[in-house]
Amino acid sequence: MSTFGVNELRRKYLEFFESKDHLAMKSFSLVPQNDNSLLLINAGMAPLKPYFTGQEIPPRKRVTTCQKCVRTGDIENVGKTARHLTFFEMLGNFSFGDYFKEEAISWSWEFLTEVLGLEEDRLYPSIYGEDDEAFEIWNKKIGIAEDRITRFYRDPETGACDNFWEHGAGPCGPCSEIYYDRGEKYGCGSPDCKVGCECDRFMEVWNNVFTQFNGDGKGGYEELENKNIDTGMGLERLAVVMQDVDSVFDIDTMKAIRDRICELCGKEYHVDAMDDISIRLITDHIRSATFLVSDGVMPSNEGRGYVLRRLIRRAARHGRMLGISDMFLANLSETVINESKDGYPELEEKKAFIFKVLTQEEEKFNKTIDQGLAILGDMMDEMKQSGAKELSGENTFKLYDTYGFPVDLTAEILEEKGFSYDEAGFAACMEEQRQKARAARKVTNYMGADASVFEQVDAAITTEFVGYDRLEDASSITVIATAKEEGDEVVSELAAEIAEGENGTIVTAKTPFYATMGGQQGDKGVIETANGRFVVDDTVKLVGGKYGHVGHMEQGMFAVGDTVTLKVDAANRAKICSNHSATHLLQKALREVLGSHVEQAGSSQDSERTRFDFSHFSALTAEELQQVEDMVNAKIAEHIDVDTQVMTVDEAKKTGAMALFGEKYGETVRVVSMGDFSKEFCGGTHVKNTGDIMAFKIISESGVAAGVRRIEALTGENVLAYYANLEKELQQAAKIVKATPANLTERLEKLMAEVKELQSENESLKAKAAQSALGDVMDAVVEIKGVKLLATSVDDVDMNGLRDLGDDLKSKLGEGVVVLASAKDGKVNLVAMATDEAMKSGAHAGNLIKAIAGLVGGGGGGRPNMAQAGGKNPAGIPDAVAAVADALAGQLS
Repeated sequence: MSTFGVNELRRKYLEFFESKDHLAMKSFSLVPQNDNSLLLINAGMAPLKPYFTGQEIPPRKRVTTCQKCVRTGDIENVGKTARHLTFFEMLGNFSFGDYFKEEAISWSWEFLTEVLGLEEDRLYPSIYGEDDEAFEIWNKKIGIAEDRITRFYRDPETGACDNFWEHGAGPCGPCSEIYYDRGEKYGCGSPDCKVGCECDRFMEVWNNVFTQFNGDGKGGYEELENKNIDTGMGLERLAVVMQDVDSVFDIDTMKAIRDRICELCGKEYHVDAMDDISIRLITDHIRSATFLVSDGVMPSNEGRGYVLRRLIRRAARHGRMLGISDMFLANLSETVINESKDGYPELEEKKAFIFKVLTQEEEKFNKTIDQGLAILGDMMDEMKQSGAKELSGENTFKLYDTYGFPVDLTAEILEEKGFSYDEAGFAACMEEQRQKARAARKVTNYMGADASVFEQVDAAITTEFVGYDRLEDASSITVIATAKEEGDEVVSELAAEIAEGENGTIVTAKTPFYATMGGQQGDKGVIETANGRFVVDDTVKLVGGKYGHVGHMEQGMFAVGDTVTLKVDAANRAKICSNHSATHLLQKALREVLGSHVEQAGSSQDSERTRFDFSHFSALTAEELQQVEDMVNAKIAEHIDVDTQVMTVDEAKKTGAMALFGEKYGETVRVVSMGDFSKEFCGGTHVKNTGDIMAFKIISESGVAAGVRRIEALTGENVLAYYANLEKELQQAAKIVKATPANLTERLEKLMAEVKELQSENESLKAKAAQSALGDVMDAVVEIKGVKLLATSVDDVDMNGLRDLGDDLKSKLGEGVVVLASAKDGKVNLVAMATDEAMKSGAHAGNLIKAIAGLVGGGGGGRPNMAQAGGKNPAGIPDAVAAVADALAGQLS
């Protein structure tokens, strides 16, 4: 048996199935496209679901892929075992209504035995218990003895079976797996050890899924007219067999990462069991994080961003546990990239960006973990004072979720101080978080897309887009769907015709209307015949490559089969093109001014403005924004021709054209160039010359997520309208303050100086009034267990005034505690202050406020030295002031 590296195994598998007339497709992004049922791609067949269901026509009936996958269901076990991974690669060969069991089984055997050279007597097939067809192929055609073919049957109580694949209602079918006998050294020693045993001796290396039924989800099955093949084989597991190593953490690509971790921390693998857990966890998590970032996922507190943040912070935490004090994740990611770029060249292309994201998140974690330690310290202080022995589940989750503080670290620190945490309460908070994540995925059909009537339409019906070089064309209507309001919902149904006054969607064989995609808003316009007119309010892309013209029938009637004339609103399209082309210039300018880490994270162009989201880690300065705007306007003024060429993806990349994060491209792409300045993959519509854009104006810059900034900008006539409106507002403002636009600044500066002087005078008068209303309160000072306390109330003082008054009284008091209450405008303000000596005796201003705020119908808190609160019940002020003494006495030792 030959020993093959991971990259060679991947290459051999894809080449083998190419020799069997399969189309080798590149891995899809880890971010699902048009599938709300998944946060991340978790299986090789997941991105191919539209082909299996017939919603879309596959590029070929035979396809093979090596798909990157992420699963985090067992994340807590990663590192603790040598089996669990969050990131893995899934080899697959797929048939969409073409070949079936005999070819699939024969080719799997041929690849394993003839290409890889695995010994036939160490391979053991398994089948679904009732699948006699598969048994006959293995037994009669391949020649496997009956006693070496294992049948797995359904569990009589649950009905479940590992060798029958189904996921609720929908396509399903039996499986046939192939196990490899790794030898007795990996066995459990039991005389009954065989295929299906839980030990590591018999490892599953191949799983053929024969999708031949449509299940109703209740145990009923109908034969599918077009049967499919879905093969899954974990690349890492196959490498374990081929390299004859103990676990996936010992295969060549992962061992390189593992060795680098050991080098960074100065420790050896297989010396200390606890260290090994951390080494394995980091090895896995840095792979997941690197690939997720390369597909455009950014760390955040929800959805797939939360998955990424958790992976990065777990890896950083375990790095600390191994004694790595410096930043190390970007360094380690370089090893991941070097080991995997053979199969995923985009890793090398995005290297700088990946390092930037990992470094920034690691820096954040290093800050928050120290902050978390301080907050946990405060929580333990409060527990000591209250006599509690258990940290609440809410506080434990707050540390975990807000400050990225691992719960195992919280538990460890608590245990050292004689405390524990509410595990059930923490679990409840975690479940609530999971429910939110599930809700974000929406309730969808099998395909993970919102169900629509267009799924019923023949997948062979598609629309040809002809609108790159024309805005008017004739075509025939292929599909009509009318829309009616039923309560709060709009219900669509397929129809043979659409009449005057009805709303609906029209599909044609070809169209000059651009459908909303890639950030560009769909076209508006009209569809006409001699006697009918349909107003198009929007154009959308439907399942299976159909373009839907959404709008209403203004006059007459259309029927399926009618020949119609489609006319795009030229003025609207021109404004959209202007905004879209300007966005290309904007992205290039941002990369020039800020750096090559800038990548598109989302965009939207309509006739009004362009919105561009991009990766950057701080707000842009006024100078940077001006540089970007000036650079775009300079390129507009150069009147550069906009050139579009169609070429293969590889040819496009060689030209230096930029591709979008996570975008899946076909065999050919459109490359839009604006001289030597900008060159991007883009399927949208554009101006013919940058001069057509006329002008560019940035109107806002903001943050939309961690590491993602947003710029909104205007072009062309919208810029002129913006400045006209600005001039109008300037004139109105000048009129209000009795000035002209020319001397408005001078006038405002003078007015502001007057306002400031009046405010200062007002504050002084308010302070004197508060002092006067309070009178000589020093006679009200009492001593509680050796600590001086001044607790009193004053009328009609706001929170700022109350704080100033408190500072003054604390200064007069010298050492002690001051608590003040005031009613103003029907609301209550409370302030408490404690000096250093008072705090040493146990006084805590925040806890004092908590103790009395309820008496005035409010709540609040704060630091030990100063705290404040608001309330809604002024009548409770006397009781609140009276309660201070007892509350303070309870704090003092």
